[in-house]
Amino acid sequence: MESQDVPDGPTVHRGFICASFNQDTTSLSVGTKTGYRLFSVTAVDKLDCIHEGVECPDVYIVERLFSSSLVVVVSLSMPRRMNVYHFKKGTEICNYSYSNNILSVRLNRQRLVVCLEESIYIHNIKDMKLLKTLLNTPTNPSGLCALSVNHSNSYLAYPGSATIGEITIYDANNLSTVTLIQAHDSPLAALTFNASGTKLASASEKGTVIRVFSVPEGQKLFEFRRGMKRYVSISSLSFSADAQFLCASSNTETVHIFKLEQHSPSQEEESPTWSAYVGKMFTAASTYLPTQVSDMMHQDRAFATVRLNMFGLKNICALATIQKLPRLLVASIRRVSLHL
Repeated sequence: MESQDVPDGPTVHRGFICASFNQDTTSLSVGTKTGYRLFSVTAVDKLDCIHEGVECPDVYIVERLFSSSLVVVVSLSMPRRMNVYHFKKGTEICNYSYSNNILSVRLNRQRLVVCLEESIYIHNIKDMKLLKTLLNTPTNPSGLCALSVNHSNSYLAYPGSATIGEITIYDANNLSTVTLIQAHDSPLAALTFNASGTKLASASEKGTVIRVFSVPEGQKLFEFRRGMKRYVSISSLSFSADAQFLCASSNTETVHIFKLEQHSPSQEEESPTWSAYVGKMFTAASTYLPTQVSDMMHQDRAFATVRLNMFGLKNICALATIQKLPRLLVASIRRVSLHL
């Protein structure tokens, strides 16, 4: 797999603090010590800076609403205050202050969600009215949550427990809990919805297994094994636009890409190949094995992997279509890479 690093330079990562892709992966938002920058990712050979904001320094959260002019910013100097800007007009739309530090912000065309360590605030993005406050949520020190970009359902996913990998699915449109998913034995580390909000991927702090569930039913659809030899910290999960692929990045140098395809039992029964015969033998044997061993035998491995020229750095990944071809995008504290 060919890879390409966007050239390092002061306009890309000077004083880099945070980064996020917008909802349709057409732009990259970067928070820096001097403010924030918005980049277009519609080309494969360069990042075009489309805006540089200097309204506040030390930006550790910056989120853009699709390709609109609305951008949400939180600064280390005022970590309890969220600022909403119209960056093309250079004006502040509004600002809100909360009872504790803001850990993450998620938004779609209907809702804006602010996550604190033990509470979540849901706003109507059209007028920024506060619609709902979820108090006494399980301790969530990283502010882990995911919001469906499909505003027709606006599902919100967040940890339902601080000790195990339970996921709460909340309908941010109708302001009601939909379901609880027992996803992992260990606490959650990463969550993401597909574009339509019909699938949710999750990973735990162990980082060895990634699971995909149907939404709103909460049924397990896929189970992928990232590795067996070591635990890693998965920092990012992202579906492709058609939900046929899922990528996962971590604090290691490897990004995994998984293919979401259902295996047809009828095809396996009809196949006369030696591998199909062995597959049947493994399936039969797994019924006599301990649950953990049996689960490992049914977990799919990565469809493809990409090795990065960095190790131990927190990064984010995304699958995008640029110039009509699928691309893997990875942004870290040092650089942005495009993988073809």
